[in-house]
Amino acid sequence: MAGSRGHLQPVRGRLMLAFAVAGPGSFPKSHTEAVNDVPPAEIETPPIVIRRYLGDEAPALVEAVTASVDHLMPWMPWASAEPLKPALEAFVARSVDEFDRGENFNYAIWSSGQSTLVGGSGLHPRLGPGRIEIGYWVRDGMLRRGVATRVARALTIAAFGLPEIDEVHIHCDEANVASAAVPRRLGFRLIRTLADEVTAPGEIGRSMEWVTTRVEWDESAQGS
Repeated sequence: MAGSRGHLQPVRGRLMLAFAVAGPGSFPKSHTEAVNDVPPAEIETPPIVIRRYLGDEAPALVEAVTASVDHLMPWMPWASAEPLKPALEAFVARSVDEFDRGENFNYAIWSSGQSTLVGGSGLHPRLGPGRIEIGYWVRDGMLRRGVATRVARALTIAAFGLPEIDEVHIHCDEANVASAAVPRRLGFRLIRTLADEVTAPGEIGRSMEWVTTRVEWDESAQGS
């Protein structure tokens, strides 16, 4: 599936991703920049749905993070917030506001019936003009099922649907092998590994920067 890309189909005001299949929101850093266009509010890529925060997701988010805190804490500094519930409630409210203003685009990842929140993701325009960064996390119990890869593929397609975006990035600590496997599967290039601040217990302070350009992604799609 790493070579598959996909295309966009409008479905009742949303976007559905259809993939030619052969045979991991992250809570972002600040300093985002408003973009002229916004990505879709909802993306269907069965068996999951990627949907912007609408304001009522805090209970489901608290449940998902609480159930997953042991596996999130080594990589996600926000997972150790105390108390957790008000921190996540504030995150949901901020996500609604930022999406409405076109400044930052956080999504909840749901099961297809939208009954279970299975993770979080985002498109973060914090790298300068023409660039956007993807973030993602997946709850315990849904790991190693291709969720992060499917989400990252869907968000890459959505990002290149924005006319001003020329590069999509995924950044992760070098020690986070599972996270680094996602851009590698999707054909992103590792352009550099830089010394970085350690912000979570599992990190070693070496940030991997993965990227794909619009031309590279289109060429890969044509060859898949």
